[in-house]
Amino acid sequence: MSTLKNMKREVAKILLDIKAVTLRPKQPYTYASGIKSPIYCDNRLLISYPEKREIIVQALVTALKGKEFDVLAGIATSGIPWCAWLAKELNKPMIYIRSKGKEHGNENLIEGRINNRQKVIIVEDLISTGGSSIAAVNAVKEAGGIVNDCIAIFTYELESAINKFKKVNCNLLTLTDLKTLVEIAAERNYINPEEKSLVLAWRDNPENWTVKESII
Repeated sequence: MSTLKNMKREVAKILLDIKAVTLRPKQPYTYASGIKSPIYCDNRLLISYPEKREIIVQALVTALKGKEFDVLAGIATSGIPWCAWLAKELNKPMIYIRSKGKEHGNENLIEGRINNRQKVIIVEDLISTGGSSIAAVNAVKEAGGIVNDCIAIFTYELESAINKFKKVNCNLLTLTDLKTLVEIAAERNYINPEEKSLVLAWRDNPENWTVKESII
C-alpha cells in the first residue's frame, strides 16, 4: 500500500473478494436512516477473514500515522472490533460508545474511561449518512474529550455525511470509497456500465433516487 490510491484499490478488492458488497437495483436496500439504496456494503463480514482482517488493521495503522491522540473510541457495534485491534496494535487506551445509554446500572453511553481534554479518534467500520458517527463525536465532546478525526474502512461518499463532519469540524479518514469500489467492480465485470452509472447517480442524489430509476 505504497500510495493512497493503491490502498483504496486494495481495500476495495478485499470487500469485493469476500462479497461484502451487493448490488440490488430492482429491490433497493433501506438504510437505518430511511434512505433507499441500490448498493449495500457489509463490512462486518471482514471479521471472519483473519488474513484480510490483518491487512485492514495495518491499513488503519498507516492511515493514522502522524496523528496525535490519546484514546481510540469504537462505535457500537460494528466499530468495536476494529477499535480493539487498532488499540492493541498501537498500545492505546480504548473506549466504546453506545447508540444510547444503558437502561440499567450506571446508564452509561460511553464504556471505558475518558479524561477531560483527552484527544479521541472515533473508529467506525462504514460511513453512510454519518449520523451515528456524529452522535459519537458529540458524546465524546460532552464527556470532555476532543475529537478532530474519525476513521472508517469505507464511505458511500454521500454529500450529507461530508457536510455533517464539516459542521462539527471533524476530519473523516477512510481506507476506500464508493467511487473506487464501483470502478473495480466494473473492471472485474461484477457490474455493467449502466449499473455503475446508476450507483454513482444514487451517491450524488440519494434523496431523489427512486426504485423506478433503478430498473435497467
